[in-house]
Amino acid sequence: MSLTFATHRVHPWVPELETGPGQWTATRELTRRLPAGTQVDESVVTVAESDRILPPAVRDALAGLAFDAGPAGSLLIRRCPTGAVPFTPSTTTAAITKTLLSEVILLAVARHLGQPVGYRPEHGGALVQNLLPVRATAATQTSTSSSVDLEFHTEAAFHPHRPHYLLLSCLRSDPGAQTYLCSLRAVLPDLGPEICCVLAEPRFRTRVDESFGGTPEMAPGPLVPVLSGDPEAPTMVFDAELMFGVDPVAVDALDRLRSVALASRIALVLEAGDLLVVDNHACIHGRSSFKARYDGTDRWLQRSFVVDDLAPSAADRIGRIIDTRFT
Repeated sequence: MSLTFATHRVHPWVPELETGPGQWTATRELTRRLPAGTQVDESVVTVAESDRILPPAVRDALAGLAFDAGPAGSLLIRRCPTGAVPFTPSTTTAAITKTLLSEVILLAVARHLGQPVGYRPEHGGALVQNLLPVRATAATQTSTSSSVDLEFHTEAAFHPHRPHYLLLSCLRSDPGAQTYLCSLRAVLPDLGPEICCVLAEPRFRTRVDESFGGTPEMAPGPLVPVLSGDPEAPTMVFDAELMFGVDPVAVDALDRLRSVALASRIALVLEAGDLLVVDNHACIHGRSSFKARYDGTDRWLQRSFVVDDLAPSAADRIGRIIDTRFT
């Protein structure tokens, strides 16, 4: 395969949009109208679709990211209101008493970019998921781990209906927890054309994540390339833990990508009120280890997934919940 990949060097930084309390007045007003006990379902998505939920500057920034992921493949929206934040729950499914302000904002961002979806194995398919350290999974490669680094990956790299965007909203920060980002545009120059050409060939397979029921005994997925699309602006799918090359040259190319990604990464400490948007086609992400306390003061993020269109997943989906079975 003869391809020419763009190799001009970029200096990615995560674009930041600072917002102020006055920009979210309508958001608070619309959220207060939700009846007590409202579940995060289609009724909340409908509220989130209102043009009044997101400030114009946020809508413009999201439109810009959707048009061009940019050098960083991500966007950080700061000082989003969260409402009063209770103690961090002890499990991802624990009952929580709080306003739905953060959930409405997260889903409004999702609807501006596409369609929010859940995946049945992930938190029961919740459209907004609570990510917090859980003692039983502290050392696993899952979103509820804490004692190990979460390796670089494309969200749901193994999935036929993986999201286009990953949204992470911070309710409670931990200064020791760094979110790692690495954009495709940042690594291309250091990979070189030969490695890029190998990565653009279907010489790689990906195992199913354990959070989706994956086990070592399960057959890996089909042969796929890491890089796809226009060589001038390719997309990437990668998972440092679950993806592997099927021949020595492919193995070496994947190892090179791993090392370059680590050398090129950006580290962010998400603060309360930060909302990070990651283009899952253009940027991989990970997280440092951190010290979990399990005392109600731990780091607490909320997460949503966004697809461009609901139609491709119709056979595997009920409502907004995708339930693809892996065997």
